[in-house]
Amino acid sequence: MTKTIAAMNMSLDGFCDHTLITPNDEMTQHYNDLLKESGHLLYGRTTYQLMEDYWPLLVKNPSGNKTEDEFAVLIDNISKVVFSHTLKEVSWKNSRIATRSLKEEVAALGKESGAPIFIGSPGLIAQALEQNLVDELQIMIHPVIAGKGLVLFKNISDQINLKLVKTTTFKGGAVLLFYQRKD
Repeated sequence: MTKTIAAMNMSLDGFCDHTLITPNDEMTQHYNDLLKESGHLLYGRTTYQLMEDYWPLLVKNPSGNKTEDEFAVLIDNISKVVFSHTLKEVSWKNSRIATRSLKEEVAALGKESGAPIFIGSPGLIAQALEQNLVDELQIMIHPVIAGKGLVLFKNISDQINLKLVKTTTFKGGAVLLFYQRKD
């Protein structure tokens, strides 16, 4: 069975805002390793458009930072499935708009390659958790208090019990929490 991994960066007070996060090479390497293992990356429209506006440009014009440039190439080459009701087309390499429900896409992609499926958008993570599609939840807590922003779990309607299976502490104070469902 294919493993589905949901991963998100957030502030100490629970907000998802990429502008508050300053990843170091060690953190970026974690995501590089995750992408190397993954077969598909699932995004919502907003996250997809944020990523599409930045990473393909870095592939064409590398920054000189080895881990960041490697991330750009990895994310450029991975299969990306975008869930959107408004986008009619996507132009980023190896991207397509989802034609099925989240549950159906995860099932179909799981049969395709057997490689882990990586979910990287707040709204999709909440949906996937509610539909019991997440095998592993990775939350990287950064040492910053945002005070406002997008809340990762705001659309969860039922309690989901998790068990902590692993932690990793990064230079700079970020902590990565690995969870699995308790039930």
